[in-house]
Amino acid sequence: MKRVVFLLLILLFSCGQPQKGPRLLADSSGRINAVTIIMPENDWKGQLGQIVRKELEKEYEGLPLMEPQFTLSYMSPKLFNGFAKHSRNILHFSKDSTAKMTLYQNQFAKPQVVSQIQGEDSEVQAFMFEENASLIRRTFVENERKEKRRRMMKSPAKATVFMKTFGIKLTYPTAYKTFKTDTNFVWIQKAIPKGHLNLIAYRVEAPDRNSKGALMTIAIRDSVGKKQIPGRLPNSYMATEAAYRPYRYKTNFNQRETYVTKGVWSAANDYMAGPFVHYIIREGENDEWLALEGFTFAPSVNKREYMFELETIIRSLERK
Repeated sequence: MKRVVFLLLILLFSCGQPQKGPRLLADSSGRINAVTIIMPENDWKGQLGQIVRKELEKEYEGLPLMEPQFTLSYMSPKLFNGFAKHSRNILHFSKDSTAKMTLYQNQFAKPQVVSQIQGEDSEVQAFMFEENASLIRRTFVENERKEKRRRMMKSPAKATVFMKTFGIKLTYPTAYKTFKTDTNFVWIQKAIPKGHLNLIAYRVEAPDRNSKGALMTIAIRDSVGKKQIPGRLPNSYMATEAAYRPYRYKTNFNQRETYVTKGVWSAANDYMAGPFVHYIIREGENDEWLALEGFTFAPSVNKREYMFELETIIRSLERK
């Protein structure tokens, strides 16, 4: 690659040029996890387009079959006007003598994130995009979580069962119904065509931080699955599918130590399976931990949006 001198400019949540008085913006549009790509057609069909697809169509983690993190929609710069500017997530490439990446919030509509990549040619633009691809993905994901939660708030459930049992609040729509409760277990479920979405919560003992990989989470969830989550057939229950290697992270969620695991479950002694996302969150100084898990049973259909919804509910966690 030829030498380039570039300026990396990240303006998080800038609103463009100063305006006098309040700005009247249209509502943004688009399906959840959709991104509109703006660049010349030759670039989209060439190396720049390949790089963009490689970065934004990375595998959505924890699904039985490969699905991309984002659904991409290409648009020529000549058509980028009017209603086309209302897309919720936009990645816009354009020529400029100075190489830079800029993030704008609510530039043409709301809620909206526009990532603008500029450079003197497609090679420089590709470099700028790759340097900032991780930030761009995270910003789009956070924008989509906010939009998903906004949609769920149109018809929110009272969710008192979680407050009474664990002293927490979760935001989810009224389509979810309480399916099962116990002294240390809550299970809500939402019916979907040919299946259901599920979210469970329970407290656990302090996890073994010396355990290898995801074995800690697998042992916890399998013991709970055998006790609390039966399958359709006698002596069947939910367990972690050994044929799929789970994704596991240690992170900080709501300023608390958290372990996140994404993988595939199956029903022992039954023919059921699907993806799950499992959070173990430290609750207090006494080493108390709360487990929140979302899992889906939806045979023969894509599951990305279902799992995104369940994780959005988990990440809506608030404490009294």
